[in-house]
Amino acid sequence: MTGGDQVRPAYGSGSLAELLPGVLAGLRLGPGTGGVADPLGLAGRLAGIRRVVVLLLDGLGYELLALAAPSAPVLADALAGRLGELRALTAPFPSTTPTSLTTLGTGAPPGGHGVLGFTVRVPGTGRVLVHIDWTDDPDPLRWQPLPTQLARAAAGGATVRVVARAEYAGSGLTRSAWRGGGYRPAGDLDALAGELLSELTAGEPPVLVFGYFPEPDQSGHLHGVGSTAWRSAVAGVDRLLARLVDGLPADAALLVTADHGQLDVPAGHRFDIAADPRLRAGVAVVAGEPRVRYLHAVPGAVDDVIAGWREVLGEAAWVVSREQAVADGWFGPVPAGHLARIGDVVVACRDRYAVLSSGTEPAGVGELVAFHGSWTAAEMRVPLLVVRGDRVGR
Repeated sequence: MTGGDQVRPAYGSGSLAELLPGVLAGLRLGPGTGGVADPLGLAGRLAGIRRVVVLLLDGLGYELLALAAPSAPVLADALAGRLGELRALTAPFPSTTPTSLTTLGTGAPPGGHGVLGFTVRVPGTGRVLVHIDWTDDPDPLRWQPLPTQLARAAAGGATVRVVARAEYAGSGLTRSAWRGGGYRPAGDLDALAGELLSELTAGEPPVLVFGYFPEPDQSGHLHGVGSTAWRSAVAGVDRLLARLVDGLPADAALLVTADHGQLDVPAGHRFDIAADPRLRAGVAVVAGEPRVRYLHAVPGAVDDVIAGWREVLGEAAWVVSREQAVADGWFGPVPAGHLARIGDVVVACRDRYAVLSSGTEPAGVGELVAFHGSWTAAEMRVPLLVVRGDRVGR
């Protein structure tokens, strides 16, 4: 998984893609699920469990748990081995919310599902699609063609629910990653805890409930990892976890994970494409995000763009062609129909560097403190905590 300062995605053995297939194996659903692999060994850990809630905490990567622990007694107990079983998985590449949510939801690496970044160019156009603002153009069922694990669970006889904020219902990203389950809105922490427990215990098992909590990521972006606002968000996470653990029935389990981590990027480690003509030369469309850029070159300019960016960024980033990134397995297997969503040139920042694109992305991006998307352990390693209701001390 690790090479130098790279933590590579453990596709097929220990990434977010393997989580929900393992849950389906553990719930021992009917034939509608198809054959499911379980490289995480969740079937054994979930033996006897008939109700599962999977909670994703946006931005709370594995490397941040130790920093969070002083503000979060439940997380501290998990780290110390006093609550459940805790291990690290990897996010996919790029380590960003739309890609990770869809990898988790489909059980497939990004190349297969096609949600290949925070923003990507729509092939054949100059349009850059922002996946978190996407509704129905392009059609989510065509843009992301794979069946979801939630749909497989429903086909196998499970009651399946998704609990998240009302504004996410019906979005392109929700339909790509979470289709197949009934949607229940929850506007805040208390509502989320209540809805998750209500859906978990309603009806006859098997039951699979997916929940999403965005606060850690938002606080980190705006105020920085370890800031007062971030610690307040982490304390909220802990209250949420405490309610869920306390409310778990004996035949239920809580699985907690994240989509990525975060790291702060100092002001002096920020390049800006708009401010350097060497970075603009030969580039027709810029996509991605500050830690991972997709550069679509004008015809014939790919080699010059690679050379120019390597000269300017030096050791601050890996700068490679799309062909090299795909051949090296960054995205898992990529079918021909998804290749053009990746830039001709892929730029992945090392250490604590970022590449802004003033003028082609919202001005507020440059004001953010923390970022994610690239290869570092802080971004790529995510937790998987498994807590069984029948093993919680009450």
